Amino acid sequence: MQECDVAFALYNTSITNIYYPHIIALIIFKLILIISVSPFPVFIREMEVGKIFLIFLLLAMVFGLVNGLEFTEKDIASEESLWDLYQRWRSDHTLSRDLTEKQKRFNVFKTNVMHIHKVNKMGRPYKLKLNKFADMTNHEFRNFYSSKVKHFRMLHGSRPITGFMHEKADNLPTSVDWRKKGAVTGVKDQGQCGSCWAFSAIVGVEGINKIKTGKLVSLSEQELVDCEKDNEGCNGGLMENAYEFIKKNGGVTTERIYPYSARDSHCDSSKRNSPVVNIDGHEMVPENDEDALMKAVANQPVSVAIDASGSDLQFYSEGVFNGNCGTELDHGVAVVGYGATHDGTKYWIVKNSWGTGWGEQGYFRMQRGIDAKEGLCGITMEASYPVKLSPDNPKPAPSTDEL
Repeated sequence: MQECDVAFALYNTSITNIYYPHIIALIIFKLILIISVSPFPVFIREMEVGKIFLIFLLLAMVFGLVNGLEFTEKDIASEESLWDLYQRWRSDHTLSRDLTEKQKRFNVFKTNVMHIHKVNKMGRPYKLKLNKFADMTNHEFRNFYSSKVKHFRMLHGSRPITGFMHEKADNLPTSVDWRKKGAVTGVKDQGQCGSCWAFSAIVGVEGINKIKTGKLVSLSEQELVDCEKDNEGCNGGLMENAYEFIKKNGGVTTERIYPYSARDSHCDSSKRNSPVVNIDGHEMVPENDEDALMKAVANQPVSVAIDASGSDLQFYSEGVFNGNCGTELDHGVAVVGYGATHDGTKYWIVKNSWGTGWGEQGYFRMQRGIDAKEGLCGITMEASYPVKLSPDNPKPAPSTDEL
């Protein structure tokens, strides 16, 4: 399906995703220990540790929501202030540059800063920020993080015809959020590998497994990258191929057993032969049908393909995205809910695989209910979901007690 970020050689994403939230968590833990044993004032000592933890957790969430570098008019008033802003951004992303490359990247950075500033002044329902892509041109971003799903589909066959088990669903809730129902694992990061198709499919399987068994298990994208041969690993793939592999393989193992490495490797049969969660197949959502997609999402998380090549999505930070984008599908994500804002703007809740430092802690809200039948960014064109008919899963091997 898609080569989403095929050869991201300019960035070390494994480093850029190890920052302040982890430090904050450590500080919170130490503070709780100190407060619980130290002679603090009575009103603090009498508070339950759980309540103290919740307070600090909320503070950590506030800090964690700052997923990009803020800047003001003063920061962009001169070449010197822009250079200082660039240096601040670089310090957050631990990038090393020689002098020539640094100047080249600074020029790109300036262009992106001005684009972000311009868009944010337009009063749109979404905001942009300087994130880890801030010194990439949009052309580079598209090359590293996208290819053409249509091209991949042409090479690998037409869209399969399947049933649609949710066709007769009615009386749908006005909003759904599978995160609140405990059916979505934490946001992951595909890193330097174009494996968005695997991440998208795994969200679907993790979700339906939780719905059927009551257990949320983080599953292995790397097993799909290494072992699913109808797709092309870090060079792209189709979510429905991933679902078929999981069905034929008797299931998929956990992320702990087969951890993610962000590169193509030989299939590890010893890990592959330890499936933990199985499915009975998959179905395609009727294409170009927003009502059908809504029916599916009301029942489970759904894999979708979108056109993610636009510069506004590149720097998206928060709000309901309704920016310019086409229908050249190039990125696999998962719809994990839908809802509406206080002013009635309808949106999809979409889980991405670019880490928590992008968007709304790794998620974005995309406008739904638009006139185009393909949906915004083609979101209704290529949607699918796994089918799991019973709560039964493969019997885990003795080594898989700790999932």
